[in-house]
Amino acid sequence: SNPCLPLPVLQVAHCQMIKDLSACLLGQSLRVDCRYENKTSNPLTYEFSITKDNRKHVIHSTISVSENIYRSRANVTMHKNLVCLYLQSFTTSDEGVYMCELKATNDYTGNQIKNITVIKDKLEKCAGFSLLIQNTSWLLLLLLSLPLLQAVDFVSL
Repeated sequence: SNPCLPLPVLQVAHCQMIKDLSACLLGQSLRVDCRYENKTSNPLTYEFSITKDNRKHVIHSTISVSENIYRSRANVTMHKNLVCLYLQSFTTSDEGVYMCELKATNDYTGNQIKNITVIKDKLEKCAGFSLLIQNTSWLLLLLLSLPLLQAVDFVSL
């Protein structure tokens, strides 16, 4: 990997911010992971979109307005060096080229963009670990129901 060269005039490192874009299936949802290298502490804006039939549809964005049909099904979580898109009720009609676009405030290097082609049959299942992070409420429910299950066993004795 080539080192980032600072631009003499603006003193801004011109670097590829997005490192990796991947997609996986989380139950009935599509999850798209946009991993980036944090070059600045400036606020980060993002846009997830899909291109199908040669048209770009914005799914979830802080840069522009997202389309209603997607907005109701989409949510985005931001972690350190990772922006995650979750698209619920993912079907073959949601197949296409997904794009992650990141822009740091006052970054003169311009927006960073990466694409990934998403086809339902070719998607892997997401790793189990992230499932727990995503479904904390489910985990909580399970923990809460454990004493209940034990109580039921006790009664049946």
